[in-house]
Amino acid sequence: MATTGAACGLPRRRKGFIMQPVFRRCDRVIDRVAARMMRGKYSSVFRSIHIILFLALAAPGTIAVAAEPEDAGMKHRVAACSACHSPEGIQMEAGYVPRIRGKPAGYLYNQLVNYQQRRRRNRSMNHMVAHLSHAYLFEIAQYFADQRTPYPAPAAQPPAALAQRGRQLVREGDADADVPACAGCHGQRLTGVQPNTPGLVGLPRQYIMGQLGAWQVGTRHAAAPDCMAHIAGRLQGGDIAAVAAWLAAQPVPNNTRPAREPIDEPPLACGSVPKPEP
Repeated sequence: MATTGAACGLPRRRKGFIMQPVFRRCDRVIDRVAARMMRGKYSSVFRSIHIILFLALAAPGTIAVAAEPEDAGMKHRVAACSACHSPEGIQMEAGYVPRIRGKPAGYLYNQLVNYQQRRRRNRSMNHMVAHLSHAYLFEIAQYFADQRTPYPAPAAQPPAALAQRGRQLVREGDADADVPACAGCHGQRLTGVQPNTPGLVGLPRQYIMGQLGAWQVGTRHAAAPDCMAHIAGRLQGGDIAAVAAWLAAQPVPNNTRPAREPIDEPPLACGSVPKPEP
C-alpha cells in the first residue's frame, strides 16, 4: 500500500503526519482500508491506519478547500472513525473496537481528551487526537452522539452461578466490598445517563473485561476523581468475569437512548473533563 500522503496527493512530511484536512480522493484510500479491515487483513494496514485517521480528522480550515454542506463535511472528516467504530463495533486482531454512535456526547468527548492527555493509551487514537482542539473534539463527539444505529444481538446466558453474581453486582452492588451497583451510575436501563455516563448493554464480554481489567491494573484512567479505578480495584476474584458475562447477555431495551436526567445522588463522585467554552 502506498504511503498515505502520496496516495492522497498530499505533500509528505517526516513520519507521514501532516496538519491538513483530507481531500475527496482520500475517501477512496479510507474506503480501501476499511474494506481490507472488514475482510480480516488487519496486519497489513496497521502501519498506515493511524496516519489515515489523523488525516481524516485534521482540523478544518488549515488550507483552502472547496466548500461542502456542513453535514457532508463532518461525515467525510470522521470517515476513518467509522471505518473502525462501525455501527455494531468490530472485532479485530488487536481487540474489539466498540460502537460510539448514540453514546452521550460528554462521555465521547471525555474519552477523546483522555486519549489526548494519555490517560488512555492506544497508538492510533493517541496520534489521531494529539493536535486537535477541545472544541473540535467536542464537535466530533456531538456528531456521533446524534447517530442512532441497531445494537448487536446479546450473547448466550452464562452459567447460573456466574450470572447470579454478575446480576448482583450490576443491580445491587456489594456493600461488604464497598462496590456500588453499576446501575446506580449507568442507569436502570443500563443505556447510560446524560451527559457523561456510557451505556453498558450491547458490548461483548471480552471488551467489558478488558476495560475493567485496565482500570484494575492502572493502564486506563479518567479525570480525577477516577471513580471507576476505585470500583475496579475493589472487585474480587471472578467478579469482573461475572459482571462482563451477565452484561453481555442482556437483551437490548426498546429505548436505547441515555437517560436524560442525571443521577440525583450518585454513589461515588466521578471526575469529568470540563466542556469547552463556546
